[in-house]
Amino acid sequence: MRRENQSTMSEFLLLGLPIRPKQQGVFFALFLGVYLTTVLGNLLIILLIRLDPRLHTPMYFFLSHLALTDVSFSSVTVPKMLINMHTRDQSIPYAGCITQMYFFIFFTNLDNFLLTSMAYDRYVAICHPLHYTTIMGQGLCTLLVTISWILSCTNALCHTLLLIRLSFCADHTIPHFFCDLGALLKLSCSDTSLNELVIFTAVVAIIILPLVCILISYGRIGVTILKVPSIKGICKALSTCGSHLSVVSLYYGTIIGLYIFPSSSTSRDKSTIASVMYTVVTPLLNPFIYSLRNRDMTEALERLLHRAKVLSQ
Repeated sequence: MRRENQSTMSEFLLLGLPIRPKQQGVFFALFLGVYLTTVLGNLLIILLIRLDPRLHTPMYFFLSHLALTDVSFSSVTVPKMLINMHTRDQSIPYAGCITQMYFFIFFTNLDNFLLTSMAYDRYVAICHPLHYTTIMGQGLCTLLVTISWILSCTNALCHTLLLIRLSFCADHTIPHFFCDLGALLKLSCSDTSLNELVIFTAVVAIIILPLVCILISYGRIGVTILKVPSIKGICKALSTCGSHLSVVSLYYGTIIGLYIFPSSSTSRDKSTIASVMYTVVTPLLNPFIYSLRNRDMTEALERLLHRAKVLSQ
């Protein structure tokens, strides 16, 4: 196949979702509604945590950063997908594709690290309650978030720099609705062994290790909960980490199914649908999980609505 290096490759073509042309309008309205709900829901979480002093705790500090990450993560892929669906133009510039890939990797990594930090916070809160305020001080929380941003930025930048050195074949069609790193590597005519090695290392360091840390944290939490003599105490302990555990299960379940243990017989359509679950549905569900399963958030929302009602009178 004819080779084109990055200086002559002007654009890629995104095949998008496996949708019939007659259904484009319906799915456009559906995904637009999902995206707006995702943005408004997560921004509401950030607003509640910002305005309510009762939510100025380490757990909600991490949650506010997770909500911001989910808004950003969804905004990396969904708006471009909506534009392509509306205009029927599947092209994306080379620079735009590389930029989208960078931020996709960045916010994916940031999600992993924030969920791990939140698991550690729940571990300290349940297993070492007397030392919780001492251990989870503002300094440690800020440090964990800062390290998460730095590691995520470094990993995304590493993948980006390794990608732009590659030459691409004449076929520049991406069988996806966003610029996925794996799909881009398949279009390259260059040797991608180094890229694949870095991807493997990143999967171990940024997906598997954080997941192991989360599992260990909840294993210790489970042992501690079983030692609680009263049913009321067990329910109280479970309520403090139920929302986070739900988000972790949803988030890592889709990642493991899509990237770590993909089926060799998985078709493009099934892979695309799984990616929609991971990139679109998960950020949408997070606000509902934390609002419906978390009494502090619902009470904060009630106080905000009551305050707005009083001010309007």
